[in-house]
Amino acid sequence: MADWIRRVLHHQGYTVHHIKNITDVGHMRQELLERGEDKVIAAALAEGRTPADIANYYTEAFLRDEARLNILPAERFPKATDHVPEMIELTQRLVERGHAYEVEGNVYFSVASFPSYGALSGNTQDDLLEGVRAEADPLKRDPSDFTLWKAAEPGRALKWSSPWGDGFPGWHIECSAMSMKYLGQHLDIHTGGVDNVFPHREGEIAQSEGATGEPFVGYWVHGQHLLADGAKMAKSSGNAYTVEDLVTHGFDPLAFRYLCLTAQYSSRLNFTFSALRAAQQALTRLRDRSWGWYLSAEQERGAPEALAHWRSAFWDKAANDLDMPGALVSLSAMVRSELPDPSKLQLLLEFDELLGLDMASVPEMYGVPASVHASLQQRHELRTQRQYVEADAIRKELREQHCVVEDHPAGTRARPMTGLERRTEQWRSVSSSHEVPSLLEASDTVDFSVVVVACNYQTDVQRCVESALRWSNRHTVEVVAVDNGSTDGTGEWLHEASARDPRIQVVHADHVIGDAAAKNIGLKRSQGWAVVVLDTSTEVTGDIYTPLTCHLEDPLVGVSGPFGLLTSDLRHFDEVDSVSEADAMQGYCFAFRRANLKDVGWMPEAFRFYRNLDIHYSFQFKDHDFRIHADPKLPIGRHTHRVWSEMSAEERDRLSAVNVRRFLKHFGDRTDLLVSARSG
Repeated sequence: MADWIRRVLHHQGYTVHHIKNITDVGHMRQELLERGEDKVIAAALAEGRTPADIANYYTEAFLRDEARLNILPAERFPKATDHVPEMIELTQRLVERGHAYEVEGNVYFSVASFPSYGALSGNTQDDLLEGVRAEADPLKRDPSDFTLWKAAEPGRALKWSSPWGDGFPGWHIECSAMSMKYLGQHLDIHTGGVDNVFPHREGEIAQSEGATGEPFVGYWVHGQHLLADGAKMAKSSGNAYTVEDLVTHGFDPLAFRYLCLTAQYSSRLNFTFSALRAAQQALTRLRDRSWGWYLSAEQERGAPEALAHWRSAFWDKAANDLDMPGALVSLSAMVRSELPDPSKLQLLLEFDELLGLDMASVPEMYGVPASVHASLQQRHELRTQRQYVEADAIRKELREQHCVVEDHPAGTRARPMTGLERRTEQWRSVSSSHEVPSLLEASDTVDFSVVVVACNYQTDVQRCVESALRWSNRHTVEVVAVDNGSTDGTGEWLHEASARDPRIQVVHADHVIGDAAAKNIGLKRSQGWAVVVLDTSTEVTGDIYTPLTCHLEDPLVGVSGPFGLLTSDLRHFDEVDSVSEADAMQGYCFAFRRANLKDVGWMPEAFRFYRNLDIHYSFQFKDHDFRIHADPKLPIGRHTHRVWSEMSAEERDRLSAVNVRRFLKHFGDRTDLLVSARSG
């Protein structure tokens, strides 16, 4: 958003002074740091590095990724740790002007001293939300006051000397101090995310105008939230991505820039890999069109008035509250117009001064070796002589060299494949379960479908898959493996295994789509009379299919497996140790008749993490009057569950708690479904 604002202003003839401040100060107290709640310092403590080392590492990564996204570099990138004296001086001015007060080495801004506090966000004095991030500070005169300077507690790493003792700056003061140092007491435009409006922006306004007595900012412009898969991004949820992650999955970073063009800054943008794939394809089509224009021998240009029409259509949209989707529509219309190719190329390069898609680099980007040009000439000659079989053989050879070949009246041309095209050559991937057609209505073709969701840990996946097939005996068994965004070679192993063994079919997801969604893909592609969902930490050690057949032939039994659970309160579950009816079946081995999916339905895809998904799905069966049958004698062993064992205890607890709440919200009052209720 800020980059497009800057580019529009450049087009309109303005000189833009652009500052981006780097926050490299940890604001939390030491006891919170030790619990890992300040991520910058927690990372430093865990890795044995200083906070400055960590901050520099991420600053460099940020600048590198900005360049990959073709974001124009700011004039300056001031760091908070280099400007603490300016923050102290600004705080002193606020104390002197009666807007701030000191208590035990802490300095607070008095919100009551600034009557217009809350005007930007609508949080007025009569209806003010408390602008604090943690528990209310008892040292404040009023809970809505905010901290300008915090006294350093014992053991704190980042601290500075001040008139009030050793301490560190508050959350808001650094922005005012740095922006005013480089841009003066008044800023024309201040950008940021919508989540900054309150309390951060209100704090900036109050402390800046309280210190200077002048208006601080002419225009506040805030971008709406970027979601991922419809939810807030969180590393622990598996839906937070870096630019490097996108590149690893075969995408051009500028495809993400193109995706951002499709939503206005004031609207939420939901990032999905499906949408990113569509953006990559649209960007590639635009590059292909411009590639043809670069190669065009046409010299004629359109009439000046025609060019003026398209310029006006594009730039008027861009100037209308930064309507980038509208500008993109205007560009698409121009591309499809009857303008001569040279005029289209001229306008595209002009418009790209705003879009930032680097269209000027297409000739270089699409360059191929001289040997490819020689093959293209040979192919063109063969086609001229109608020797199409030989010509197609050359196309195949060039495709194996990762070149896209296109035939045109003027000749044959080639360009390098995009990363996404190269991955697609390897195998087709999906971005969600919705892209996978269901075979639920199809007839049974095998006795058992074994569903395995693989997300790295190749040796575990191989052990699980091979053991499931090894003990099939007289039963017909298929393995439906879902490669859930693996990056360690697991996807390649599954792909090769399916080529060797027709009993294995693989569906590749282009990222980690969540545990329930991945399992639903497996369920959709299954064609067995029964489905056995196996966790990759398990190993089949004998014939599990014969006893499972016996159990599931009972129409009252909905789910069978070796690791059943009992509960009396829906909160604490214990594993059963004998053949018996259970309240839930653990997901290590979860078997049921495929036909029952028509009644029970798919797994709830809100469960991105696997914990408690098995319990929730068990209760979906119980809610349809099916019983859970536990048979601990089934020959299946459990190995270390590495997804669980390699998580921190804090992350385990957090993710599990979310899923427990999700289960209890749906089934928390259904004690009538418990075994104990029926036996009583």
